[in-house]
Amino acid sequence: MSIFEIRSHKRIQQGDVKEFEKIFRKYYASLCLFARKYVNDMDSAEEIVQDFFYTYWKNRQSIEIRGSLQAYIYQSVKNRALKAIEHKQVRQRYATNMKQQLEEQFEPEARTLEASEMERAIEQTLNQLPERCRQIFILSRFEGLKYQEIAQKLTISIKTVEANMGKALQHFRANLKRYDKVPG
Repeated sequence: MSIFEIRSHKRIQQGDVKEFEKIFRKYYASLCLFARKYVNDMDSAEEIVQDFFYTYWKNRQSIEIRGSLQAYIYQSVKNRALKAIEHKQVRQRYATNMKQQLEEQFEPEARTLEASEMERAIEQTLNQLPERCRQIFILSRFEGLKYQEIAQKLTISIKTVEANMGKALQHFRANLKRYDKVPG
């Protein structure tokens, strides 16, 4: 690691915001382009880079860098990008699997079930959710916001968003269970 990088990292470890901002400005744009090569989406790339810098600042005192600061930064962003790709693939497999299961389960009933009855059941279930849970579900499913965007919009943690979405989905599964019975 160069003398500049050692000093820079030490200053950041000591809480020097200006030094952190200097490093941020120096690497941000090129890191976004670097991450985009992996995730093929500039919004996701920017989110990955922002998350890296947030974590770097938050954990700055405990981070030990062996080698160059630049190499550490790029390797960290690469690892986050690869993890994001893996997470996206898992979500896609889950969505495909759920879609297939729903199609198999609902196909016979979909022909006979009135659309308005299903809409009423969904609306009723939505209205039974606690306010924050309902708000998060609407932002995610109807407005298409990502969990990170919801967390920022509502000034809550991503974990809170995930927990509330889990509760909402569990509530929907329980209340709409009668629609997944395949006559036999």
